Amino acid sequence: MQDLLFVLLILTGFVFLGSGRMQFGIRTVALQGILLGLIPLLGNLQDLWARLTALAVLSLAIKGMVLPYFLTRAMHKSKALHEDNPFVGFTASMVVGIICLGGSFWIASRLPFIDSSQPKMAVAVSLFIVLVGFFVIISRRKALSQVLGYLVMENGVYIFGVAFAVDVPWLVELGVLLDVFVAVFVMGIVIFHISKSFDHIDTDQLSSLTG
Repeated sequence: MQDLLFVLLILTGFVFLGSGRMQFGIRTVALQGILLGLIPLLGNLQDLWARLTALAVLSLAIKGMVLPYFLTRAMHKSKALHEDNPFVGFTASMVVGIICLGGSFWIASRLPFIDSSQPKMAVAVSLFIVLVGFFVIISRRKALSQVLGYLVMENGVYIFGVAFAVDVPWLVELGVLLDVFVAVFVMGIVIFHISKSFDHIDTDQLSSLTG
């Protein structure tokens, strides 16, 4: 069942790369949050069941509901409904995604600390999601798209943490989730004020401002 969740996460990564609609991107990130919340519940980690259950509930609540709500509000207030002219086109982004997926599985299969008892699939998917988020951050113009990319990148880090939950205290993951919540809330306010002041949120146009 976990492998199915990982396959769905890979598909959400490609959907995210190929879509320019902000609302669709927010929904994709919300779906990722729901899938991430299910991963700890389906793992074979009975010794950490209570800890991972709490982590799963927090993930479902924050990543699947709270963050998408604030992001949707920021989208409507800033009127950034679509990524009009990204630095890298959506078709080219899909090609980059395929390369990142292949590279992630290649790296995961060669990491020296991975043995037969460790989740190679989880590590590969984690690397892929991190690369997708990072690529979106550097290839999109809209600040809201970059916020979504940041969230996707953090989702990849979350997958890696859950995969090695035996060695990672759940309080660390809780701190990451709360940090992301605060960061996105603040960035949503910043996006709104940028749009209100300059009538756009294309980050490349900020370089034209002179003192």
